[in-house]
Amino acid sequence: MENEELMLIDHANCEKKAAATAMNLMYRYVDKTELLKKMSQLAREELLHFEQVVTLMQEKGIAYTHISSSRYASSLREHMHTHEPAKLVDTLIVGAFVEARSCERFAKIAPKLDEKLQRFYGSLLRSECRHFEDYLTLARLYQDADISERIAFFAKKEAELIVTPDEEFRFHSGVPA
Repeated sequence: MENEELMLIDHANCEKKAAATAMNLMYRYVDKTELLKKMSQLAREELLHFEQVVTLMQEKGIAYTHISSSRYASSLREHMHTHEPAKLVDTLIVGAFVEARSCERFAKIAPKLDEKLQRFYGSLLRSECRHFEDYLTLARLYQDADISERIAFFAKKEAELIVTPDEEFRFHSGVPA
């Protein structure tokens, strides 16, 4: 709560990146109808969330400035396969973890914020949870084999990121160094 301004700027960036990820998947996998529909919906929602965060920032007199990305998502992506269909499945699993972690963080911080931000973060919980589920559903759809081992692999990597010291405070950062 000591870094509300930075948290909101990073949150806006995260929403924008989430929309971009959905759009990139739509461009890369034009033959996957279910993915196209889900990612189109997700991109629109994430852009709406981006607009809402920027509006809240304006109301609070917070300038939207450039900040570096956290290590969180990029560190998870380092472990993704580079061949298909495993690359798509890994991308979807990582997307699920990012959305699930966002949902968790919204729930944890909402009670500590002013009333307007509490309502806003509370309203985001449902969509973030749905995005998490959509990503996992798509990962299962596009992989013939059971993906539980791959989910467990990323769960271990993700757990390491959130419990190890992190030099920069960001929405998805680990323990402050």
